[in-house]
Amino acid sequence: QLHIVESGGDLVQPGGSLGLSCAASGVSLFEYEVFWFRQAPGKEREGVSCIASGGSTNYADSVKGRFTISRDNAKTTVYLQMNSLKPEDTGVYYCAAGWGDSRRCYVGDYVASHYRGEGTLVTVSS
Repeated sequence: QLHIVESGGDLVQPGGSLGLSCAASGVSLFEYEVFWFRQAPGKEREGVSCIASGGSTNYADSVKGRFTISRDNAKTTVYLQMNSLKPEDTGVYYCAAGWGDSRRCYVGDYVASHYRGEGTLVTVSS
């Protein structure tokens, strides 16, 4: 059983930056594809980004060019660097992991992920 923990959520002003982390307790994430998805108040969940086990990445159009997903060298933690934040980026951000094509991932595939964390709250407001 993979226990996923997200961290890094905070209150940030529009235009600011924030970094989120996703770690699996006691286990490396290197063999998994990892997703970030979010849920804004009153809205449906939305896939944000993903990284395949082979390292390729993908992003929702709404965050492309502003967010960057990455792994650390030991592949124990996955990060989401968020820049130029907008109020519409507000929401609970979740990390999820599963098994998929090592060569590519699709942000919407988080719905089929096997493991998910409890989420971390990001609030973008002045």
